[in-house]
Amino acid sequence: MSTEQKQDNGNSPVPPAPESAAGTEAGGAAGATVEEQLQAALAERDSFSQKWLLAVADMENYRRRILKEMEQDRRYAVLPLARDLLPALDNLHRALDAAKTGGDVAQLASGVQMVAKQIDEILSRHSITAINAAGQPFDPNLHQAIQQVPAPGKPAMSVLNELERGYRMHDRVVRPSTVVVVAPEG
Repeated sequence: MSTEQKQDNGNSPVPPAPESAAGTEAGGAAGATVEEQLQAALAERDSFSQKWLLAVADMENYRRRILKEMEQDRRYAVLPLARDLLPALDNLHRALDAAKTGGDVAQLASGVQMVAKQIDEILSRHSITAINAAGQPFDPNLHQAIQQVPAPGKPAMSVLNELERGYRMHDRVVRPSTVVVVAPEG
């Protein structure tokens, strides 16, 4: 209440507050405010929609880039191995050229043996190791038997002879050893 109304002591009727006239103006302003709020909300919605579309496009571009990189990684995964093998292949070609010139057979054998050792070292650097088969019990996960022969004094189903060396990479068999197995007696 205003100070004039307190002095009146409530004996005279209270004139209508000038707020009622202002109320219609405020109501008009409130209507404009609602309209402005609506426009602001629509603009905000459009802004969020645009940001969402950009985020979706960025995510799709990221997905495509990652898939392309993964394909490149798969395609060129053996590149380090190939680079390491090329010097050994060059040495093997040199040995073949030396053999054509009629060089010493002992030197040729020594050169080829050095190339084989170089290749074994390269494979080892790439976690590819030979499977030790000779004298071991036959394991179908590591060995491929192509023949069984009797061998008195040897344990049955053990590897008698390795015809082709097998290799594994970490815990996977790259190629099983091709072996001859001792036949069971009987």
